[in-house]
Order: sequence, then C-alpha cells, then structure tokens
Amino acid sequence: FRSFDDGFPNLFINNAENIRGQHVAFLASFSSTSVIFEQLSVIYALPMLFAASFTVILPFFPTGSFERIEEEGDVATAFTLARMLSNVPISRGGPTSLVIYDIHALQERFYFGDKILPVFESGIPLLKRRLQQLPDADKVVVAFPDDGAWKRFHKLLDHFPMVICNKVREGEKRIVRIKEGDPSGFHVVIVDDLVQSGGTLIECQKVLAKQGAAKVSAYVTHGVFPKRSWERFVHGGTFQGEALLFSRFWITDSCPNTVKAVEGKAPFEVLSLAASMADALQI
Repeated sequence: FRSFDDGFPNLFINNAENIRGQHVAFLASFSSTSVIFEQLSVIYALPMLFAASFTVILPFFPTGSFERIEEEGDVATAFTLARMLSNVPISRGGPTSLVIYDIHALQERFYFGDKILPVFESGIPLLKRRLQQLPDADKVVVAFPDDGAWKRFHKLLDHFPMVICNKVREGEKRIVRIKEGDPSGFHVVIVDDLVQSGGTLIECQKVLAKQGAAKVSAYVTHGVFPKRSWERFVHGGTFQGEALLFSRFWITDSCPNTVKAVEGKAPFEVLSLAASMADALQI
C-alpha cells in the first residue's frame, strides 16, 4: 500500500502469480474513509488473478448504523457500501464470500446483490465462553440496553437470566429504565453490538446499580469509540463529573485501532475473533 504524490493509492500485489489456483482470503478493516478506496481496489483485483475462491473478511461493517431513510434527503450509506462490495468480480470458484460480524441491522443482509455471498457471524460465542470462566459465573445476569439488542441476541444467551432496559422520554430528556427483570445482587453484563460515545451504556449502568446490581460489566462486539470516547470507561475516569464503575468491559478485535488504544487499560479486555475467522474460512 503506497501513495502517489497527489495522495491517491499506488498499489502492488506481491507475488501475484502465486495466487493462481489458490483459495484466497483478504482481511479488511475499513477503519476510516481514507482506507476504504485502496482496500476495495485490491479486493476487486484479487479474484481476477485466477483464484480458486475468494473470501473477504470485514469484521466490522462501518456504515451499519446508517441503514435507513427517515426523511427525504437522507443517504443510507450502508446500502452504498453493500452495493460496492456486491460488485466484486467473480473468481474462478464463483461469487466472493463476505464474512461480517454482528452487522448493526439484520435487514442489511438484503442490501447485498447476487454476485456476493454474505456470511453473518457473531462475537457472542466468545462472550459466553468468557462468562463461563468467571469466578461468579453462577451469578451473571445479561442486560440489554433496548428491545433491539434483546431481539437480536437473547436466543444466543437464553440460559442466562435477563434484564431489558429501555429509553423513555420525560420532557426533553431520554431516561433509561428497567423494563423487565431484576438485577439485584447479580453481576450484570450489558450486551450490545457496538458502542460509539457510550452514553447509553453509562445510563444503563447507573440504573442497574441503583436497582441493586452487585457489579456491572459490558460487552460489545465493535468498540468503535470515536474521538477516544473509550477514555471515560478507563478505571478512574468520569462522565459528567461522576465516576464510572464498570467492573469489566469486553470488546472484540474487530476495530484494531481501538484495540491498540485500550491495551493494558482496565476494565478493557479484548476477545479475539481469530479462531472464529479461521473456522469461517474452512472449505
């Protein structure tokens, strides 16, 4: 990956002749708009080198939260990116496979065209294994910040007691309340697909603690954390003048820039998707 003086990519695939007849996988990371074009250029080129099959692993689909139009003029960039990926050339072995983890809106699977085979995986099995290793595994309750998180994840976690939160409007404020379940005396783990600023997780933590949770942790597959918003969760950090009291915060390595930033900082712990990716590549 090189650049010309004008900033546009100057790309070269080393030992390209060795790709012929091989099963090829490309691990992509669309961590910023500046790298999407250069990676797409390589993704488009690889299957045309006569690969036996071609798989793209894109752990985090970054436009996933911009999937719908609420008023005329909105641009659903999730659909745009899905169309771009749907036009990857067909390899010798057929359509490209695309592996994505915990896409934000499940209906986005229908945004992809027939020239690509999207495969939707989840990081939740990693969380389940980690929870079973905790010394207080028998005292864990899973909490969801809203009905949407419950709908997409509860079947994967149905052997845990559950708490469902929701947001209600009081005047100009959006307040988080417990809709269902009892956190009292338990280690409560809030589960969601991604985190941006973390405001919703913080409000959930507050209400769970007030309702008697022994301690509160969080899990998200994608720790996006724009503008270093992860800093407010580091032990000793504050939000709006209040100390944050998350016992543990699990993320996967789907957002590698975040992984580098939080390394060695409590309460963060990274659960690697590597083994799951390897399983997805078995042919």
